[in-house]
Amino acid sequence: MGKLELNKKKKKDALFNTAFELFTTKGITKTTISDIVDKAGVAKGTFYLYFKDKYDIRNKLVSHKTGQLFYDAHESLKETGLTGFEEQLAFIIDHILDRLEQDHSLLLFISKNLAWGVFKGAFEEKMPDEDYHFYQSYLQLLSTNKHTYRNPELMLFTIIELVGSTCYSCILYEQPVPLDEYRPYLHKAITGILCSFREDETATL
Repeated sequence: MGKLELNKKKKKDALFNTAFELFTTKGITKTTISDIVDKAGVAKGTFYLYFKDKYDIRNKLVSHKTGQLFYDAHESLKETGLTGFEEQLAFIIDHILDRLEQDHSLLLFISKNLAWGVFKGAFEEKMPDEDYHFYQSYLQLLSTNKHTYRNPELMLFTIIELVGSTCYSCILYEQPVPLDEYRPYLHKAITGILCSFREDETATL
């Protein structure tokens, strides 16, 4: 990466980091583009090179932050030696939940949009090339599994939607139960989802 590209990336990262800070402290409604560029130390014209408006940067931030979560989880997975797809998926989910449990501002920002972030990052043509697309890594993990599954895209969507929607309250409010108490039930539910998508007739819950 040349000096010009590095400078562009530095400015874009500054806009991302600043927008995230302001969105999670002031709120999206009260944050203006001027707030973002002033705090980031870049010209307003630079903002419009990358984003249409503050909602565009919000949407790209959701995908960007989601990509970071899944990237970190996937990198950590490589150090575990786990080989079974279901065990690998369980590790990735637990890693992400641990991170969200430690960072409530990130959880509040992403809210219940984990699946949207993953699939927008995977299929939206306008997403930056440097963003990590977990869906491709997921397909690679799936290709080494002993089972085959119908509609793997829908299967992943279902699992991530379940995780995002049910764990939100468990983490933030410990309702209806704390996350640690809920995790075993979550993993059993995910196992059930995986079984329901298996193509082999012997799959049982």
